[in-house]
Amino acid sequence: MSEKIAINPQIEESWKNVLSDEFGAGYMKELKKKLVEEMEQGIVLYPPAKQIFNAFNLAPFDKVKVVILGQDPYHGRGQAQGLSFSVPDGVKPPPSLLNIFKEIENDLGVKMPEIGNLEGWARQGVLLLNAILTVRADIPASHRNIGWEKLTDAAIKALSDKREQIVFLLWGKFAQEKEKLINAERHLVLKSAHPSPYSANAGFFGCKHFSKANEYLSKTGQTPIDWTNI
Repeated sequence: MSEKIAINPQIEESWKNVLSDEFGAGYMKELKKKLVEEMEQGIVLYPPAKQIFNAFNLAPFDKVKVVILGQDPYHGRGQAQGLSFSVPDGVKPPPSLLNIFKEIENDLGVKMPEIGNLEGWARQGVLLLNAILTVRADIPASHRNIGWEKLTDAAIKALSDKREQIVFLLWGKFAQEKEKLINAERHLVLKSAHPSPYSANAGFFGCKHFSKANEYLSKTGQTPIDWTNI
């Protein structure tokens, strides 16, 4: 029964207020029911329950400056921590993250640390949001269309509607499908290929999104992101 309690993690207060209607909606109740049923069947889910809302908890609604949108959590043991592209300390950075670091080095002329934990970005106001917040072990996209996308779409739209001058980094086709939720007159939307090894050479390398994001933040009176602080 303790697992049932664990599947009900707390979410940071400002996000809780913004998304209160979503959390009270029927689809969220059904989503939680499905997760509990899978856990009771012995199915391993990632990330750990207490980290499902990590992206929101580390980057409160009023502090978000940049949004980096991923698809769903890593499905390998010990990799997912509730932040898109990020892995915990001690876990080898996956290929897409290494390509992100490579682009930062080329763009900004700085050397990136050899760790893959991006909590330092999140604490500076980078919302590292996966569109889908859970996954079955070893089965990518296994929780697609169970409800998470409705919640995260609502989060993106709330940022677009209620905030101003946020940078949205949309890498790859999946992320770019969310562009329709964003008011480009109020925010900066930057698009490129996905940093995956399969597509990074098709436009991610050389996109210079990190310097462009900081230029926009500076121009709008905001503190730029220290991309080396992870």
